[in-house]
Amino acid sequence: MKRAARAIAALLALGSCAKSDHKTHLYLQRFFGECGAQYGGSTDIAKAEGECGIITTLVNRFNAENPDVHVDVNVVAWPGYPQLTAQVAARDPPDLVTMHEGVISDYAMKGLLEPVDGYLKTAGVDAGDFTDASRAGVTINGHAYGLPWDTHGGLFHVNTALFAKAGLMRGGKPVLPNSADELIAQGRQFEQRTGKPYLIQSNVGDPAFAARNLYTYMMAQGAVLFPDAHHIRLNTQAGVEVANYFRRINAEHLGTQNMDTPAAIAAFINGEGGIYPTGTWMIGSFQQEATTPGRPLYNNYAVFPYPHLWGRWVEYVSGHSWVVPTHKRSPEQRAAIARFFKFMAAHNYDWARTGHIPAYKSVLADPRFLALPHRADIAPLADIGRPLPSYVQRQNAIEGIVGEEAAAAFTGQKPIERALADAERRVNDMLGQVE
Repeated sequence: MKRAARAIAALLALGSCAKSDHKTHLYLQRFFGECGAQYGGSTDIAKAEGECGIITTLVNRFNAENPDVHVDVNVVAWPGYPQLTAQVAARDPPDLVTMHEGVISDYAMKGLLEPVDGYLKTAGVDAGDFTDASRAGVTINGHAYGLPWDTHGGLFHVNTALFAKAGLMRGGKPVLPNSADELIAQGRQFEQRTGKPYLIQSNVGDPAFAARNLYTYMMAQGAVLFPDAHHIRLNTQAGVEVANYFRRINAEHLGTQNMDTPAAIAAFINGEGGIYPTGTWMIGSFQQEATTPGRPLYNNYAVFPYPHLWGRWVEYVSGHSWVVPTHKRSPEQRAAIARFFKFMAAHNYDWARTGHIPAYKSVLADPRFLALPHRADIAPLADIGRPLPSYVQRQNAIEGIVGEEAAAAFTGQKPIERALADAERRVNDMLGQVE
């Protein structure tokens, strides 16, 4: 009995040591994948690659440079919000969370996130250095609800070998359209000279693709997508014009028809089309193909923001940010959060190596960033990028509905006016239930 009692006491002592290591602990919850086997002990940020490798190494480096603080990390499956919601409901949220900026309003408007203005001030992070896109993405009612981490959106990923064959290269760069009619003309020329589709499209099972196209080119025409927090407007002259345009692209077979995202990625990698409109997150993978001898994209890859086709040159974007769920915390924990913000802001260039656009003007102008492959070409996304209004909740769910109905309109599965009206009805019904 005495031996058993001593064993139990020893176990209790070990357990208490973890909490009495004289460090301030922060509980950080993130997505971006798990790669502890490769980067679990790494602190060399310059040698880290990819989203998971870079974020894992950054946190390791922060812990190493701040011996009185320890960030304990929980990696969740993307996007992680069901788990976060359960933790908030149990009144045991993390201290720091990676969050898409389109989701911030869902939590902030219910008082579930802290404004971070105080943390930014303590950290010496100048909000005036935020890009316009990143500032808009984290600001609600004049307060910042997150430390912006990046901006991401759609890009035109281009196969320059096929563009050369189509006669669409000038001075070593692709000639991209500057109007809706010019895109059609270039698409026809491309198909005639290469025998391949101008656009590779993920029309199947990828609502974000269709929603991104509809949002972007309605915004370009000055359309107000959300006149208030509970209504969306899509079935308008601008919405019908954009939907008709993408249906025309499909009717003329200027783009692939029945591909999901994996098929579209494979088609682009294998040189089966000229342009794949997809996100910033694919730059790393495509650049690796472009530097691998013998691959179809070898020395034949370029990438740019969506082209200007109507009205103003703007593009729908979102971004990642660091948020602080509302919770009772010690002064030491709050000071540690500010130190974490200062560290992450100082390392935004390292994160920009993933392909995402930096959240800070100073990083956009940094020669190190501009020297990275393609970054000077995609940097305008920080200026032309426009998130949805911060007062709109349920943005992820809305994107799913809008993308589903827009894809049906683009591919001819539904009459255009009916699809846009159905999208409006479904979104408005959902927003009508949001407090």
